[in-house]
Amino acid sequence: MARYSFKDVEPKWQSVWETKGIFKTPKAPKKKFYVLEMFPYPSGDLHVGHLKNYVIGDVVARYKKLHGYDILHPMGFDAFGLPAENAAIERNVSPGDWTYGNIETYKKTMSLLGLSYDWDREVVTCREDYYRWTQHIFQLLFDNGLAYRKKAFVNWCNDCQTVLANEQVENGVCYRHGTPVTKKNLEQWFLKITEFADDLLADMDQLSNWPESVKKQQIDWIGKSLGVEIQFQQPELNQKLTVFTTRPDTIYGVTFVSISPEQPLVEEIKKLVTPEQKKGIEAYQVLSKAKTEIERTSTGEKTGIYSGLDLIHPLTGKKVPLWIGDYVLATYGTGIVMGVPAHDERDFAFAKKYDLPIILVIQDQKNNLTPETMENAFTDEGIMINTPGYDGKSSEEFIVAIAERIEKEGFGKKTINYRLRDWLISRQRYWGAPIPMIHCAKCGVVKDPSLPVRLPSEKNVQLKPQGKTPLETDESWINTTCPTCGGPAKRDADTMDTFMCSSWYYLRYSDNKNSNAIFDSDIANMWLPVDQYIGGAEHAVLHLLYSRFITKALHRIGLINFTEPFHNLFTQGMVTMFSPKTGKLEKMSKSKGNVVPVGEFVKEWGADTGRVMILFAAPPERDFEWTNEGVAGANRFLNRIWAFVTDNLDLLEKAEFKTQFEIKELDPVSFKIYQKTHQTVKKVTDDLGDFKFNTAVAAFMELMNELNKTDRALLESNQLYREVIKHCTVRFLEVFTPIAPHISEELLSQLGFSGSVFDRGWPSFHPEATISDNITLVIQVNGKLRGNIEVPRDSSEETVKALATSNEQVQKFLQGLTIVKIIAVPNKLVNIVAK
Repeated sequence: MARYSFKDVEPKWQSVWETKGIFKTPKAPKKKFYVLEMFPYPSGDLHVGHLKNYVIGDVVARYKKLHGYDILHPMGFDAFGLPAENAAIERNVSPGDWTYGNIETYKKTMSLLGLSYDWDREVVTCREDYYRWTQHIFQLLFDNGLAYRKKAFVNWCNDCQTVLANEQVENGVCYRHGTPVTKKNLEQWFLKITEFADDLLADMDQLSNWPESVKKQQIDWIGKSLGVEIQFQQPELNQKLTVFTTRPDTIYGVTFVSISPEQPLVEEIKKLVTPEQKKGIEAYQVLSKAKTEIERTSTGEKTGIYSGLDLIHPLTGKKVPLWIGDYVLATYGTGIVMGVPAHDERDFAFAKKYDLPIILVIQDQKNNLTPETMENAFTDEGIMINTPGYDGKSSEEFIVAIAERIEKEGFGKKTINYRLRDWLISRQRYWGAPIPMIHCAKCGVVKDPSLPVRLPSEKNVQLKPQGKTPLETDESWINTTCPTCGGPAKRDADTMDTFMCSSWYYLRYSDNKNSNAIFDSDIANMWLPVDQYIGGAEHAVLHLLYSRFITKALHRIGLINFTEPFHNLFTQGMVTMFSPKTGKLEKMSKSKGNVVPVGEFVKEWGADTGRVMILFAAPPERDFEWTNEGVAGANRFLNRIWAFVTDNLDLLEKAEFKTQFEIKELDPVSFKIYQKTHQTVKKVTDDLGDFKFNTAVAAFMELMNELNKTDRALLESNQLYREVIKHCTVRFLEVFTPIAPHISEELLSQLGFSGSVFDRGWPSFHPEATISDNITLVIQVNGKLRGNIEVPRDSSEETVKALATSNEQVQKFLQGLTIVKIIAVPNKLVNIVAK
């Protein structure tokens, strides 16, 4: 059998596409489609686990281009970041050399795959022509009150030696290293994402084509809570402490109040208590600071210490002890919560541990709860008790009434709280975009007018942590002149979180060579939003949330006319492989020793084999295992296609190509393959548009099975049959192009077609030919599915009823029953009513 000569074919067609400029982006699209895969961080070289993302995007781009769309399909590199800096320290090389060397390796490997990128649109986030505009965005946010600096307790990773945003802390550990995250009180830059919290929630309506799981993660992360702020008087401090609660109906059940160890009022409390109490509080603060956020907030035993002060209950006038508890976070609400042991599990455990009173204020429907016998808190709705003036009312009624009373009497107000916190972007590392601000003793913090603020030479900084940031170690760089007063000043010593770079890159692709502006607004508005975005679901509350925020901020500022960056989002599953290090299936990773380098793979098997393997192995949203058997199977399929065409080429290339046939002129043999071909074209057209790539490949395999039944003798003797087989072969290859573009283009060329398939576009199917002679009817018994039968289309009612009742599977469900009537819906279903 002739074999697919991919080593000759694939470079040939990649050269053709490049020479003809097939994938160049038009300046003025008539019918635009912007497809984008999340750009990679250039580390080492690509392995086949990375390919899934890029192959899916390439299929979509080719499919849409063949349908007449003007395509923007760019690629670039998310090139700043801590991994490059750490790699540079380990290898004693510069982060820049390491990064740019990896980019060249990536691009060389990508070129082997024939991906349909317009490389003229490339962006690299560590280049000055990109990060000057990242700095420009920061200054725009600063000018519009959306960037500010404050001292705050922040997440600190000792391995990274830098601050992490809340979204970069996963279950209390660093998202990169998995090491516990501690707290430090530092002055940092924040972006005011919280100002867009309601917009980020409301505009979920625009994201109907996003996975529900991703939207839910964002909704949960934003964490909008409707509640009430209630004020408790503290006599010694002579001020009111405000607590936030979503359960004001439990106000009469408050037996203590807890304050976060980091809440600023704790420092005032320490001034009013005894030296012994102060010493105990400070020791507790040290212990709390050593805990991760997940340790403090997860279920399990909670700790606390009595502050030495009491509060006055706003309704009863009784004293309520004020405790300091590390399960309370300073960043949520006011950093102070009321303790209601009878109706909150955490408070119940806390009260039991420290022997605090439990007051029941909501009784269950059976009226059998007592504080003495309760083993858990009662958290459901119920009937109010021990609530003066409201006993006997439902808790749903009381929650409304008490909220109104609190507001009316002036000791609180209804409010909304959010889990979302402003985005902390300061990083104490070198390999990132410098924060473009200057600190002057006289003028304060002012913008640096000389963008880009370039990184100092790697030769002049200390990359290893030295107790100060790397940028501070270059005296000639850190010291500058104030642009306002001309006096001595210092540049900001931090760089920006690299998620800042990726929060807007999709905008720059539209006008990436503009040296005078971040982009031309008319051009950006013409191409954006991105029509199809493809990437990993792990970015739900990092990159995707930040990108939505930046888009909304730039819309408010007036640079763009849209408020959401990505119209459609597809999140692909992972590629797994057996790991010899762990002895089980793992996501492909160098650390797990289970990677297959792309370069080696393409040299052995070719790009099209990898594409077919990836697309056929499983639905694209699901994980799949990379196996040698799967690769070999994909390769065999391509060789079958190659052999079928080349073995019959002597006859097919001479046959006339007809775009369509009249059904009535076809004999049964010719009609059968013609019908199967057009059913396949129809199915593949639908499947590729719906991301059902695996079922599309399965349909191609079925059609190739039929084509391989071609009668060689009949092909030689019958002109009509020859023309039909050529027609079917051409249609197969044309719609197979997005899946395996190299082999498809080559075989079409050998069949006599000049140029590229893109010169001709996507073929239409013959509607009349897609209608099957047989149909599958659903059989129900008393409305429940019990089987199905295949019958000729438009069969008589009598025939259908007879076949349905005699079906062996259906008869099992009719045993012991008497058929009352049979309802037949033509060409759809049969429902047997039996008693």
